[in-house]
Amino acid sequence: QVQLVESGGGSVQAGGSLRLSCGISPNTRSRSINCMGWFRQAQGKDREGVATIYTPSSRTNYGDSVKGRFTISQDNAKNTLFLQMDSLQPEDSAMYYCAAYAETLFEFCSGGEREYTYWGQGTQVTVSS
Repeated sequence: QVQLVESGGGSVQAGGSLRLSCGISPNTRSRSINCMGWFRQAQGKDREGVATIYTPSSRTNYGDSVKGRFTISQDNAKNTLFLQMDSLQPEDSAMYYCAAYAETLFEFCSGGEREYTYWGQGTQVTVSS
């Protein structure tokens, strides 16, 4: 069973930074998982895609609202996914989720949540003004 466990959330003032981590169980390789992503859901809003990474090539994509401020990366040796969040704003406050799936058709990852098979339980990020 693939398990994803997020950490690193917390409270920060506007303009600050946080780095989220997602620990990935070693079974991802046996499940051919090659797409990882971060999603977020603010209270009362739909869940939205933040960033994705196609792990074989490290090709990344970002949501428009976080481009230039957030960076997704991976550490294959440690089976860990990261999300570096800089210049945080109150509108970035949300529950952040790590997710993964096995992409079989394309060499990039879907930005929509429907394709993602595995999900973590989330970590809360709160940005105060």
